[in-house]
Amino acid sequence: MKVNRWVGLLITIVVLGSTLLPAGVFAEGKRTIDDETIYDLLVDRYNNGSGENDIGVDSRDLTAFNGGDFNGIVDRLTHITDMGFTMVSLGPVFESESYDGKKVLNYAKLEPHFGTDEEFVNMLDALHAKDLAVIADFPLGGVSEHHVWVQEGLLKFTPDTDGTIDWDASDVATQQALRDAVVKFMETYSLDGIRLTEIGAYDIAFLNDLIEAVKTVNPDAYVITNEMSGANFDASPDFDKMNALRSSFVRFDADTSSLSLFTNDSRGQLIQFDELTGPRYTYDIVEERMFPPTRWKLAAAALFSLPGTPIMTYGTEIAVNGEAPPESHQLLNFKTDAELKDYISDLNTLRNQSETFRNGDFEMLHNENGFTVFKLSSDEETWIVALNNTTKTASLEIPKEVIGENKLLRGVLDGDLAREGKDGVFRIVLERELAEIYFADEDKGFNIPYLIASIMVYVLFFGFLFLIFRKAKLAKKAKANQ
Repeated sequence: MKVNRWVGLLITIVVLGSTLLPAGVFAEGKRTIDDETIYDLLVDRYNNGSGENDIGVDSRDLTAFNGGDFNGIVDRLTHITDMGFTMVSLGPVFESESYDGKKVLNYAKLEPHFGTDEEFVNMLDALHAKDLAVIADFPLGGVSEHHVWVQEGLLKFTPDTDGTIDWDASDVATQQALRDAVVKFMETYSLDGIRLTEIGAYDIAFLNDLIEAVKTVNPDAYVITNEMSGANFDASPDFDKMNALRSSFVRFDADTSSLSLFTNDSRGQLIQFDELTGPRYTYDIVEERMFPPTRWKLAAAALFSLPGTPIMTYGTEIAVNGEAPPESHQLLNFKTDAELKDYISDLNTLRNQSETFRNGDFEMLHNENGFTVFKLSSDEETWIVALNNTTKTASLEIPKEVIGENKLLRGVLDGDLAREGKDGVFRIVLERELAEIYFADEDKGFNIPYLIASIMVYVLFFGFLFLIFRKAKLAKKAKANQ
């Protein structure tokens, strides 16, 4: 089954003449937020690359700094690029009392546990060299009660009970100070954007002014938020759609009717299953007594193919569990099984090599009883995405008018193949709890690209087996001669 998946994916790439690397995807046109897939991490919980900044670090204590730093991101950069993401979200990086960077002490300094200014710049350069965009968080509230502005006594604020304060959102001096801090941060570092958090107390006029200020520094910079807002953000979340995703795939035979919320108007909206502020999706799955790998594959197929900009939280690729922070903020384990990681890579490959798959016209074809099928199309391409979240084999008849003349449907995830019947109907059949993504390829009968790609995959596969067998035989022979 896995060999069939390799064949299907390789053939699709050959047919489209595309590359696996994001660097080759956007060469001809300007990249927009709709083209991105975001890997959302916490610097402290990703990877420890330098012992020099491990002052007071305790990886056994989830409430303490665990040692992740800017150098650690560079050291494990291939982990992100292997999955095909195009953007990395770092979270807050300012000097902070907390490992997650939220209890900011100073907007003008980086967190020493994360590294130096030079190491931060080197990390940005390394990510940019891989054509990865980089954004960081700027919290507009919930900062430390020991923030330097509080110590200076110049700005108004409201204290909370957890050792944090919120700035007076209506105070003109505070608004100007925040604006200056955001602009200075963007001017100092070559970030590709910023995510404004804790924005609830601020009016739309101020937020739009802040967005405009960032765009003045860098017209191409993304300004996004993790809260719903009517301001002019490049992207903001739609929690109704995110809840629809969570509820539709957390268990088999779930009601998927809420997926009808997704339309072409979902472009420019952020969608995700996991959030760093709440329970991990794996926690919900385990609570339902479901098998996480199966659930996550279906969920990931939906996340990367439905309209919107996908965000995947670090650790999703290994099904990290946890009901709430800090339990849900575990230090990333890079030694776990790679099956889900490879699956995410396949999905990102499709997004990266096809403008239509990312931003094509969306049409829901079927969404009943846990079986969802939709179409992504343009003048150049047609894709059919089928998600069978039931405990039975599901099937759907699709008229050829939906697919096009002289076409066949080539499955790229599981190697399925569907041809037009004599009655002018395509019949797709999907086993239980399975996703398949079909590319509408030209039906030319004897397919040379298909034959070449198939031979390449099988030669590589059996060649690998031969090398393993030969190595074992030589080792056995060497042992016998001892």
